[in-house]
Amino acid sequence: MSISNQITKINNELPSTVKLVAVSKFNPVEAIQEAYDAGQRIFGESRPQELVQKVPQLPGDIQWHFIGHLQTNKLKMVLPYVSLVHSVDSERLLMEIDKYAVKNGLKVKCLLEMFIAQEESKQGFSREEIISLMDKLQDSPLQGVEICGLMGMASFVEDQEQIKAEFEELHAAFSEISEKYISAHPNFKELSMGMSGDYKIAIGCGSTMVRIGTTIFGARNYNK
Repeated sequence: MSISNQITKINNELPSTVKLVAVSKFNPVEAIQEAYDAGQRIFGESRPQELVQKVPQLPGDIQWHFIGHLQTNKLKMVLPYVSLVHSVDSERLLMEIDKYAVKNGLKVKCLLEMFIAQEESKQGFSREEIISLMDKLQDSPLQGVEICGLMGMASFVEDQEQIKAEFEELHAAFSEISEKYISAHPNFKELSMGMSGDYKIAIGCGSTMVRIGTTIFGARNYNK
């Protein structure tokens, strides 16, 4: 099935409350353009060098999301171009983003990445660490960052009950945090969870944003 047909198929499946992030990392600009021509406007990238090469070659109304691990020494290659950073996985990174944003007159929208998987390779905050951070921000608000919700990745397993339990854990934390801190963070409304293999489970657990790459573009060429 073509990229455009896959975009149409997935959008027909998604509730109106769920946004599609087409994960375009490792895919050429021609493939992204085909998805764009099919109506897709939100694309996810995970490598700063790849992002800065693609941005000038593609339409200006694309909303670029950064979905990978972001190193503090690469902020200048990412923050000027993206509308959302999904993957803030430490307090240090959050503070460095805020510092860069203030210095450069930006307001950067971010999601806090929560660790929910039973895999050591995954990154992110614990629920308790996010609560502690949000409490700290009550007294010392960020000037250049707007925290808009949470992101998480379930374990890469076949067990759908385990995946569901992990997404439910993330949704419970999202609901608790959004309710407790809504006055200070009125745009804390996004829950980014679900990828090609588990997005239907994620939608059932309350996801507002799914990150789908392989289903749209096919298997990735990691050598690109």
